Amino acid sequence: MNPIRTASVALAGFFLVGLAGCSHAPIPVAENFPYTAQKKVRSAGHWDAVAQHVVSNTLARLAQTPADGMALHVGLPSSPSAFDRAFRELLITRLVNDGKTVVERDDAPVKVSYQAQVVRHNSDRPHFVPGLFTAITSGVYVAHYLGVHAHQDAAMAGGLGYAVIADVAASQYTGGPTHTEVILTTTIMQGDRYLVRNTDVYYVEDSDATLFQVVRGPVTREYKVVSQ
Repeated sequence: MNPIRTASVALAGFFLVGLAGCSHAPIPVAENFPYTAQKKVRSAGHWDAVAQHVVSNTLARLAQTPADGMALHVGLPSSPSAFDRAFRELLITRLVNDGKTVVERDDAPVKVSYQAQVVRHNSDRPHFVPGLFTAITSGVYVAHYLGVHAHQDAAMAGGLGYAVIADVAASQYTGGPTHTEVILTTTIMQGDRYLVRNTDVYYVEDSDATLFQVVRGPVTREYKVVSQ
């Protein structure tokens, strides 16, 4: 038998055995989720946009329940943050403008509540890589050019121009992912029954996290003076 062929067969067998061994792992292999986009809340105007989104979603589902049309009471969380106080006013404004009856009394038949939970990540946050849209666009044009053997200079330049704009908008104006997120859950209840639940997750700037948290003052203690 040809020694070179024998060595090749042995090497191929070695790789096959190695691949078979790689099909089993002592622990699960890490895998990324599919590409998704998550909005970043950076201003009070964004809070209003969030309120509009919440009201739109919750009212659409509330319309499918027997409680549709009943008076609503929007509660304020205990120990409210700056966001909590503002968000309540924004919700009431949106609800009233949508024609809903909103009352201040606590005995309203339907109650609206919400909770903002701040989540802080200590791990590194991968940033958007500038040039993604440009690279994709240029690759598409190059493939098209090679396929039809035609000059596409003008079209390619225009497409790359739009792609560069997309890169700048995606990488610079958003500021990229942050270490801080807010999980915002809105609940509509009738008695002890959950009628509607809506949960959204947003990025917030790390330095803005205190807007969504209760700022507690210094702890005061009382001391009793005992005469000797």
